[in-house]
Amino acid sequence: MKGHIHSVETFGTVDGPGVRFVVFFQGCPMRCLYCHNPDTWEQGRGEEVTADSLLEQFTKNRAFYRNGGITCTGGEPMLQLGFLTELFAKAHEQGIHTCLDTSGICFDPDNTAPFERLLACTDLVMLDIKHIDDDIHKHLTGHSNRRILQFAEYISAQKTDLWIRHVIVPGFTDSGEEQSRLGYFIGGLRTLKAVDVLPYHDMGKKKYLDLGIPYPLADTQPVTKEQAQTAYHTILSGIKKRLRDNAAGI
Repeated sequence: MKGHIHSVETFGTVDGPGVRFVVFFQGCPMRCLYCHNPDTWEQGRGEEVTADSLLEQFTKNRAFYRNGGITCTGGEPMLQLGFLTELFAKAHEQGIHTCLDTSGICFDPDNTAPFERLLACTDLVMLDIKHIDDDIHKHLTGHSNRRILQFAEYISAQKTDLWIRHVIVPGFTDSGEEQSRLGYFIGGLRTLKAVDVLPYHDMGKKKYLDLGIPYPLADTQPVTKEQAQTAYHTILSGIKKRLRDNAAGI
């Protein structure tokens, strides 16, 4: 089996625990207004590779990854579910820690068997929840959040470790109400290990220019680390409220 890969990063430090070999998959159905990788959207492009060839690249520098592993990101890795599963299964056979960075948009609650096979060889899922409100999520990404939230609950039910990622975008995800609702939802995920709250940045503008695509948030100012930290504490408060309610049987 061959997969379509946009690129690899041999020394990733922000895509899961430790130093990681990061594989950027080609193709994504989402059209997030703040996406900084529009060059990964189109399916069927990129370099054709095998799982074995990627693992050979990993092995060349395996000493650097002793506290890390392989992360698959994109694009959307689950668009190439069979190839992704093969890569992770072979990595597991070699004792390599596997991390999936995904939007969850490809999850099918009516056909969970392929996802069960994937999670059986996935050590950690980093799930990007763009917005907790479905209508705003549709405007922000072009898709409903229903399957994404269902995938979050499925990951938890499968007892797979879960990190939630959420980007603070002015005018979209910067309200305390939204952040509290998000926190309350993820507070119910039993395998939640971490929450990353990331400030919106506009470093992808040049890619849009190079591709001849208008940048949707051209007038939106980047978010400061302090603003993201405030949002993190609001989300954390929502998590704590959910945990208190759970303990009280509410």
